[in-house]
Amino acid sequence: MIFQRAALREFANTALAVFVALFAIMLTTQLIRLLSQAAGGTLASEAVVALLGFSALNYLPVLLSLTLFIAVLLSLSRSYRDSEMLVWFSCGRPLTAWIRPVLTFAAPMVLTISVLALFLSPWALSKSAEYRQKMENRDDVARVAPGAFKESAASDRVFFVEAVASNEAQVRNVFISSVQNGRLGVMAAAHGHQESMPNGDRFLVLENGRRYEGTPGQADYRVMQFERYAVRIETPETQGIVMTPKSLPLLQLIADPTPPNLGELLWRLGIPLAAMNLALLAIPLSFVNPRAGRTNNLIFAVLTYMIYSNLISISQAWVAQSRLSFEVGVWLVHVVMFVMLLLLFSRRLMVFSWARLWR
Repeated sequence: MIFQRAALREFANTALAVFVALFAIMLTTQLIRLLSQAAGGTLASEAVVALLGFSALNYLPVLLSLTLFIAVLLSLSRSYRDSEMLVWFSCGRPLTAWIRPVLTFAAPMVLTISVLALFLSPWALSKSAEYRQKMENRDDVARVAPGAFKESAASDRVFFVEAVASNEAQVRNVFISSVQNGRLGVMAAAHGHQESMPNGDRFLVLENGRRYEGTPGQADYRVMQFERYAVRIETPETQGIVMTPKSLPLLQLIADPTPPNLGELLWRLGIPLAAMNLALLAIPLSFVNPRAGRTNNLIFAVLTYMIYSNLISISQAWVAQSRLSFEVGVWLVHVVMFVMLLLLFSRRLMVFSWARLWR
């Protein structure tokens, strides 16, 4: 019991450090991607934080699986490096005795990964798509942000508002540039507000401003001064959300077993199964020769993870393309990796048995 508590504490501390590092890397890369989209005008700046949260929730199953694998691998590698494993084997304890504490530590994490992969991750993807669509369906006034140039939904107008009043009903120093029938129109006004008509039409009413109108390259520009000028607010047509297999809930995937849906179901079921296999694979892969360093086993462990992940992706693609049946694809890769696990354990146990006989 003392050994198991110490092992669980070691696994937990290592897993926490690994998860924080991986989560920070993921957040940074996703934040850079979203900020680049916002800078390019394809994403509203106010949507960055919400989409970052949905993206983080979507990546959690993979991050936790990788965290579990690395935590067990690093913890046991440290035991080899510090010669703790030498004492362990000298006491007659086999390598397989580590299976129980590893499974005890991995079980709640695998359960969490299952819930995330089967339910929360697709929910996050659907909410992310819904939120993006909501941002796209906003009218022109809703897109306006103080101190920033914003393009209309129809891409025929550019708005700029210097400031918004505290009651959010009035704006100051408004600039609007539009192109109609090949003629450029520029309006600048000191104040503006929004008005709604009985028929549902809405207008942005500008007060105390000027309108410049003409054809670029020609000198026949007209300048008009106005006290009140109404610009109709175009409301974009509401577009439906395109649901992909990745964003469909679990029950809908099961109810509609098309090849793409079955491929997605294979992926979701494969993540927790892979997490459990990887946690056990980390036990024989953690072997380190204290005199030779631990670089070789880490390289082999990374290659094992990459091969495992790619094989699951290939199986998913083949099932989605009807090149492989779901019944075979859902277990094939995991059985192959489990056989590899048994071979690695057999090899390690054989080596240690020969070492004891030699002594």
